[in-house]
Amino acid sequence: MRSEFTIRLLRLVETFDIGDLHITLDRQGARRYSKVSYPLRYGRFAEIKTPEHLFQFNLNGELKFISGRGKDWPNPSEWLKRTVSGNWVYYSTGGYDGPYDCFGEYYLPCLSYPSNNINLCDPFEDKAVVSAIEALGSLHEELVKLDSAPLPASVGKFLDLVKSNPPAELCRKGGMISEIIGDSVTVLPPDTRHVDYDVIPLIIADGCLYKCGFCRVKSRLGFRNRSEKNIETQIGRLRDFLGSEIANYNSVFLGQHDGLNSDPALLEFAAKRAFEAFDLGNSNLQDPSLFLFGSVDSIIGACRETFDRIDGLPFRTYINVGLESADRETLGRLRKGITAEGVETAFAKIVDINRRYERIEVTSNFVFGPGLPGGHIESVLRLIEKHFDHPCPKGTVYFSPLLDAGDSGWKRNIKREFYKLKMKIPVPSFLYLIQRL
Repeated sequence: MRSEFTIRLLRLVETFDIGDLHITLDRQGARRYSKVSYPLRYGRFAEIKTPEHLFQFNLNGELKFISGRGKDWPNPSEWLKRTVSGNWVYYSTGGYDGPYDCFGEYYLPCLSYPSNNINLCDPFEDKAVVSAIEALGSLHEELVKLDSAPLPASVGKFLDLVKSNPPAELCRKGGMISEIIGDSVTVLPPDTRHVDYDVIPLIIADGCLYKCGFCRVKSRLGFRNRSEKNIETQIGRLRDFLGSEIANYNSVFLGQHDGLNSDPALLEFAAKRAFEAFDLGNSNLQDPSLFLFGSVDSIIGACRETFDRIDGLPFRTYINVGLESADRETLGRLRKGITAEGVETAFAKIVDINRRYERIEVTSNFVFGPGLPGGHIESVLRLIEKHFDHPCPKGTVYFSPLLDAGDSGWKRNIKREFYKLKMKIPVPSFLYLIQRL
C-alpha cells in the first residue's frame, strides 16, 4: 500500500507522486481541434502515469486514453482511445505510408469492431495493446487499496472518481447511450473526423428513405420524425449522463441516417435546444459544430428556407450526403433506390449550397472498389469536372471502400489506386472509414 507522497505546483497544475504513480490534475489541452502530426489532447483532463502506461481521464474520472511507455509499445506517438459508447480505437501513425492524403488526418483510426477499415494488420492482436487495456483493471485494483485519507482533498476527490469507474462500470455506461437516445449509432458522418468523432448524439428522426442493398449500417425502418417531447427527454438524459464531461464537448450529431429530411422547424428546434442545454457557448472547446446526414431526395427537396435556418444556427454545420455513384448500372448493382439523374441534380445543389453559405459545408460519398462497373469512376469524374474548373477547398468528396468487393490484395493496392483518383479531383477527397460513436 502506498502512503508517501510529494506535492508540487507548476503553472497552476497540481502534480502528485505517490510511490511510482505520478498524478496530474486539471490539465488544459488545446481549445481548438487541429490537424497535427503529434499526439494532442483537447479540453480539460487528468492523468495517472505508471512506469508502463499513461492513463488519461475525463472530467467524470472515466478513462479516455491510454499510451504505452515501455519498449514493447508499437510507437511512442500512438495511443488508445475509449469512446463514450465503450469502443476502443487505436490511433496509428500509418508507418512510413502516412495517412493524411488518404484520410485527411495524420493518424489512422484502427477500430476494434467490424468496419470497412483498409488495414492489413490489427493492432488489437498486439500483446502490448491488449496489455494496456487490461492494465486499467490492475490500476483500479491498486487505487482501491490506496489509503486516500492523508492525501490532499483535490487528489482524493479525483481518485474517488476514478475508483467509481472500474472496467465493469465503464462497460455498463458504454451501453447507456443507445438506451438514452433510443437507437444505436452504427455510423457517424465522415466529417465528424474534424472533432475526433467526439459528438453528442441526438436523434431527431428514425429510419431512412431507402433500403439500399449494399448498406450494412442503416436502419430498415421507414423514415419518421421524432417529437419535440422525445428530443427534450433525450437532451435532459444526455446532460445527466455526460455530467461534468459535457464541458469538453462542442459538437452535436443530429441523427439518425437522414437528419436533413426531418421537418426544418424540428431540426432548428433540436439544434438550438442542444446548444442551450449543453451550454456549448461556454465549452472548454471553441468553434461548435453540427453534423448530420442527408440523402439525394432530402437535399433536392430542401428549400432555401431550410438552409437559411441552418445557416442561422450557432454552429458550423456539416451535412454528408450519400450519392454512391452517378452511373445507372452501378446504382442498380448497389440496389440504391435513386437515379443517375437524381444524383446529378443533388450534386449541382450541393455545389450551390457550398458557394452560397459560408457556415454550411455539404460533403458527398461515393463507393470505391474493384468489381464495380467500368462506368462508375468515369461518371464520378465527369460529375465533378462539370462543376469545377479550378481547385476548390470546400465540398469534400469521400470514397467508401467496399470491403466485400475484393480480398487482401485489394487492400494492399487501395491507397495507390485512390491516389490516382485523388489527383484528378479538384476538391478535397478522402477515403471514408465507417466509424461508430
